[in-house]
Amino acid sequence: MRQSTLRRTCVALAAVTSLALAATACGGTTKDDVKNDTGAAASAGKADPNAATKKGLTVGFLPKQVNNPYFTTADKGGEKALAELGEKYKEVGPSSATDTSGQVSYVNTLTQQRVDAMAVSAQDPGALCTALKQAMTNGIKVVTYDSDTNPGCRNAFISQASAEDLGRTEVQLLAEQIGYKGEIAILSAAQTATNQNTWIGFMKEELKDPKYKNVKLVKIAYGNDDAQASFQQTQGLLQEHPNLKGIISPTTVGIKAAAQYLSGSKYKGKVKLTGLGTPNDMRKYVKNGTVDAFELWDPAKLGDLAARTAVALASGQISGKEGETFKAGGTAFTIGKDGVINLGKPTVFDAKNIDRFDF
Repeated sequence: MRQSTLRRTCVALAAVTSLALAATACGGTTKDDVKNDTGAAASAGKADPNAATKKGLTVGFLPKQVNNPYFTTADKGGEKALAELGEKYKEVGPSSATDTSGQVSYVNTLTQQRVDAMAVSAQDPGALCTALKQAMTNGIKVVTYDSDTNPGCRNAFISQASAEDLGRTEVQLLAEQIGYKGEIAILSAAQTATNQNTWIGFMKEELKDPKYKNVKLVKIAYGNDDAQASFQQTQGLLQEHPNLKGIISPTTVGIKAAAQYLSGSKYKGKVKLTGLGTPNDMRKYVKNGTVDAFELWDPAKLGDLAARTAVALASGQISGKEGETFKAGGTAFTIGKDGVINLGKPTVFDAKNIDRFDF
């Protein structure tokens, strides 16, 4: 009789869990949910910095978009780090950079597969929260990288660099190129992309400085991290604003597509372009005079740090609390406010140094 009751209880619990996962796959959180999800970074118990690194852990990587060259490089960095640590790697994700509901379903899939940790680049700051919290309830450590969710919905966030540094330096780079005078535009990814919107916010703040009094931001366009859409958006910007002097594209897909359009147009060398790109994507545009300078961090190192942080969390060496320190690949990192870990300062690439990099 006891066994029969136990079986019925387990079936009921399984059904409730299944329904909860299905609900999160059908929709995201509301604005009110997001508003209430901004507490300190999630943590589980006290960390032991001297704890041994567990072996055989499975870490799932969920980028914004699979087969995107940027995320391919980042995730391979994570895969390599996990192999060095004796762990298992897997990657899942949507083929579209705007598929937020798809990301939710992949979080649920990783939860059901009982991975030990997951590294997620969030499409939307709030839409994944319910699913990620369900994962953490199931004992899975959650790291975000490249693009964050709300602090209470993960254990740690691996930031490419200070968001403020990135936003402000892109404005500084472009302003120098156009002589601090003229109309400029921003070519972003998706309208909901957390990282893009944060950087754009700091760009607007930087533009308030009196030294930019003759620089005017006329439009923010969205290419959804799609090459063709970004190409068309660049064309549209120049048709709509014939006096445009410069474009900032803080997305690797966007800056490459914009450079491709400018390179074959009458605007080559006249309309300046900067933003975030990979050296391998941008090399020919720097060498043919389309682009003077742009910046980025090494995405492979970003994926590497995301993987090592996930393992440190799953091993109990850190919990994600501010002030905790740990070593990743021989480098010491300190966890900042809200569980943010900065990779380091971005690198500016130009004709003088671009051939020294291969990614």
